[in-house]
Amino acid sequence: METEWLGPAMFVAAFLLIFCGYPVAFSLAGTALVFAAVGVALDALDPGLLHFFPLRVWGVMGNQVLMAVPFFIFMGTALQRSRLAEDLLHTVGQIFGARRGGLALAVVLVGTLLAAATGVVGASVVAMGMISLPIMLRYGYRQELATGVIAASGTLGQIVPPSVVLVVLGDQMGVGVGDLFRGALVPGLALAGLYALYVLAVAKLKPEWAPALPPEELPDDRRELLSRALKVMVPPLVLILLVLGSIFAGLASPTEAGAVGSVGALVLAFFSGRFTKRVVSETANETMRLTAMVLMLLVGATLFTLVFRGLGGDHWIQESLTSLPGGRIGLLIVANLVVFGLGFFLDFFEIAFIIIPLLTGAMNELGFTDQERVWVGVMLALNLQTSFLTPPFGFSLFYLRGATPKEVPTTAIYRGALPFIAIQLVMLAAVALYPELVTGLLAEGTRP
Repeated sequence: METEWLGPAMFVAAFLLIFCGYPVAFSLAGTALVFAAVGVALDALDPGLLHFFPLRVWGVMGNQVLMAVPFFIFMGTALQRSRLAEDLLHTVGQIFGARRGGLALAVVLVGTLLAAATGVVGASVVAMGMISLPIMLRYGYRQELATGVIAASGTLGQIVPPSVVLVVLGDQMGVGVGDLFRGALVPGLALAGLYALYVLAVAKLKPEWAPALPPEELPDDRRELLSRALKVMVPPLVLILLVLGSIFAGLASPTEAGAVGSVGALVLAFFSGRFTKRVVSETANETMRLTAMVLMLLVGATLFTLVFRGLGGDHWIQESLTSLPGGRIGLLIVANLVVFGLGFFLDFFEIAFIIIPLLTGAMNELGFTDQERVWVGVMLALNLQTSFLTPPFGFSLFYLRGATPKEVPTTAIYRGALPFIAIQLVMLAAVALYPELVTGLLAEGTRP
């Protein structure tokens, strides 16, 4: 009996369950078990193949790269719970508040710092939405500009190192996480710079959209403000330099640097006077919750991949992707379109564990070098960041909606995101046309 249909049918069945709202980890594992039984019954799958599943799960648990994920989540959550974002936004907002668009510029700067210090998107968007949005609206900022700049700046955690997204991408694509960090540094900072230029242009052309703070809201003693700014900004900058600098200099692996960052975040909380039992408990609980979600997804994806390959589904996917018109260019176009579309409905981790390994197999078949795979990885991260901002399903927009006052309509949030989506697309096109933006900081002959 012909059984070639089992692989494609398994792929379609898994996505139907996911889009029907079932948890992704259980959709993948359940589909794998059902199709494993069907495959064994039709003599299309060797039942001995399933004996490898415990070994693969054991391999996941001992994966040194993925150990960086809970460390970076812990670091970001600890900084969040210790109200680092609140201090930064308040202080930087007063520094720039005297000029038109100053509060929006402060959001971009703080969003970049939080992205580099935490790498966690949802927390950054919610924190800046709750802290800065009421102030911006109170002093006359247009709703679209205020919500758009918050959603876009909070999403920088997708691309600015040490992004958790880049850690998982590095593991799934088989490239060095440190190389992805280096490759994403210039595009991430350039993107933040484009956001700032847009804010300045709006403040110049439509000053009523981004008014300056009234004089009575500004501090009288600028020296005291500068001193406070240094006190607030220097500690996270030192932490960023310790984490990223140790990775770029080759002194530590991403996992080791993440551990240093976790301890550093607790030290900052201690010296700020906010190292409490509640902060530590909430940080540990949030880290455990997110890490457990990632591991459950990975276990489900591991079982799915094992059965899918046993049924020959990986050959079907690989042949489909490598036979596209245009060869490598065709693969890149289809990969970006698929990832962008799935980014509306699936979390990044779900996309990484299901789609990225399939794309990696096709890239290996087409002879992508290590540097080219790093370039593709940064493009995919930028792509996901764009889909996170795109109405009506963008995850960042949902995060912001939950932190936005009811008087701000959802349509204003959607309209506010559109200019930043255009900026994202410009940056994505620049990276696609000029790979040197990514590969310029990579060592010659980069190896994973």
